[in-house]
Amino acid sequence: MPVSDSVDLESGSDVGSEDTPDGLPINELFHSLQGEGTLAGVPSVFVRTSGCNLRCWFCDSYHTSWEPTHAWLDLEEIVAEIEAYDADHVVLTGGEPLLHEESVALLEELDDRGYHTTVETNGTIYRDAPIDLASISPKLESSTPTPERDPTGDGEWAERHENDRIDRETLARLVEDYDCQLKFVVTDGDDMPEIHELLADLRAAADAPIRDDDVLLMPEGATRQRLAETRTRVAELAMEHGFRYTPRLHVDLWNDAPET
Repeated sequence: MPVSDSVDLESGSDVGSEDTPDGLPINELFHSLQGEGTLAGVPSVFVRTSGCNLRCWFCDSYHTSWEPTHAWLDLEEIVAEIEAYDADHVVLTGGEPLLHEESVALLEELDDRGYHTTVETNGTIYRDAPIDLASISPKLESSTPTPERDPTGDGEWAERHENDRIDRETLARLVEDYDCQLKFVVTDGDDMPEIHELLADLRAAADAPIRDDDVLLMPEGATRQRLAETRTRVAELAMEHGFRYTPRLHVDLWNDAPET
């Protein structure tokens, strides 16, 4: 289901508020291969919600954050769309899907039907839900939309993003309560000290182990051209620091096409 089927434009602060309709704001719902993380290559149904509480300058889902577009679908419609595809895995992604309380109800419906669910989250919001894999992507300082990097050119999100991008308490709860992977978007080697510092803090705070195998470095880049500039260096950093490297298969295969 492409965005163009039914589109509403919302400001990021409105999506997920108490005044929004029942159901979820769906930006895309499609069948593809999981492109990132430990399940890369697995055929999956992707449910992409609209709306995000952060604004990474390199966001590869621009129409869920900077300029949110979506169709409001109730849970029955969403589940029916998912069941129309031949896949056992469902990826709930965004935007930030855990902004929406109704995401919990969707995950419960999917759990009842025996689906394996991955939730892709920035790690700033906790929800009590049946999640098989929490794919947590803490946002590093290099993600902040400083005035020179802000795609809108006005720089109004820089301070808010920087203040909200890391919530150590929430990250620790997610690590404790769910099978998880910590997936960091890396721009260059300057990101590594921050990653190590955050991991040390989480290992001290969380009552659950965080193995180096649970830490994935992913190259920044939403196009093949940009990935060609970043992936080799990020792969070298993964080997150097003892972490895992994750590709972005969907970008390699389909570049920046929607519904991939």
